[in-house]
Amino acid sequence: MTTLTNYRPTTRLRVVERTEAPAAIFTTADLNVWYGDTHALKNIDLTIFQNEVTAIIGPSGCGKSTYLKTLNRMVETNPAVRISGSAQFKEMDLLNATVERLRSEVGMVFQKPNPFPKSIYDNVAYGPKLHGIRKKAMLDEIVENSLKKAALWDEVKDRLSASAFGLSGGQQQRLCIARSLAIEPSVLLMDEPTSALDPVSTNKVEELIGELKKDVSIVIVTHNMQQAARISDRTAFFLHGEVVEYDRTEVIFERPSSRLTDDYVNGRFG
Repeated sequence: MTTLTNYRPTTRLRVVERTEAPAAIFTTADLNVWYGDTHALKNIDLTIFQNEVTAIIGPSGCGKSTYLKTLNRMVETNPAVRISGSAQFKEMDLLNATVERLRSEVGMVFQKPNPFPKSIYDNVAYGPKLHGIRKKAMLDEIVENSLKKAALWDEVKDRLSASAFGLSGGQQQRLCIARSLAIEPSVLLMDEPTSALDPVSTNKVEELIGELKKDVSIVIVTHNMQQAARISDRTAFFLHGEVVEYDRTEVIFERPSSRLTDDYVNGRFG
């Protein structure tokens, strides 16, 4: 049994070797985040690649969600937060970019579906309207295309004016995905997006993620080891605010270099 209390990684994360790596979408170097005196992220060096699904795994409190929220600056809503190091989004200095510009390219889907108290149509049209689109024909096209991308159009096309709260939990989560897609982001950040869903709805969202990565890079935080193994291209294992190991998903689950990674993915702790 692995003892976690005194664990500190002895080596930096291992570099993935690949002849032609895809372009980077996020790069963080020596990234540290504190909540007051709590050191939540410690020297995070991580590159996330375009048009891939990157899973972030690890036990509760390991820094997974903090890292995800740092990527779209939501972490800064906590007044006690302090950040050091560097983070790039494409060619943009992420930590010094305007939040509005960043979030126009980085969508977020949360653990529990959070549709607005509006119609299905208005939920999806909300973002484009904020960006100045007013023509109904254009909004109609965006709403239809976004709902199709989220695999929801056929289920709701005859009730677009109905309240979003009338949808099932799984449909509400796909609506939230459609709402994020409506602004044509480069990235979708997903924080435990299926943990509140039933198995059938979870399967639909997982299938959707597989389709979306053709056009959008996806970073997903998940406690579900089987889900990470099924849907991700790369996996990062976080522990105590540090990256223990980062590699192709099949390496992490089948032949990890760290004993801690092996113990975690095989259920020996966590």
